[in-house]
Amino acid sequence: MKPAYMAGFFYPQTQNCHLSIHLKIAMLVLQIIIKQWDKSQLTADHVLERANSPGQYPILFPPAFYVANKQIVIDQHDGALQNKRIKWGLPTDEKIIFDRFELGMDSKKLTYFNNPKTANLLGSLNQQFIKCTYTDRQSIFEGGFYYWLFEEVTVNAICIDEFDENIFIKTKPAIVFKDTNNIKINI
Repeated sequence: MKPAYMAGFFYPQTQNCHLSIHLKIAMLVLQIIIKQWDKSQLTADHVLERANSPGQYPILFPPAFYVANKQIVIDQHDGALQNKRIKWGLPTDEKIIFDRFELGMDSKKLTYFNNPKTANLLGSLNQQFIKCTYTDRQSIFEGGFYYWLFEEVTVNAICIDEFDENIFIKTKPAIVFKDTNNIKINI
């Protein structure tokens, strides 16, 4: 089953995701950091503030939480303008889908989709940290008006045998991938 790509997100194609399944991984740790801004936040000070914000954090509970019998940790640092926008699911016991990513449970290989037809195999998460950053914009309707919401999303991911709250702080990424989607925005 292919993931469904809609408005910048992947949604599982089933309503009932298998959250109680036993996955073929020890532990998957996902940290998602979202920086958001609109056109009123394009000054040099705003750009500097975004540039100086961290690309990884220690994993603290809450806001981090476990799913799938404590085999997956999700630590999402939301943007201030539109929070809880990352969607994820376990449509089968063979893969997990989150935002623009798909992880094969057997291979532990992470794939990034920048559109429905273009897949980028980033590499294996098996005991190594992959960092992927992409930029995007979306049209938001609020207060009777449309505006552009700009984003820089960073996903830090690793499959490990034992949880370590500082895994992304004390470990350098083995693979770093950036996709700017050819969007000209001040980040």
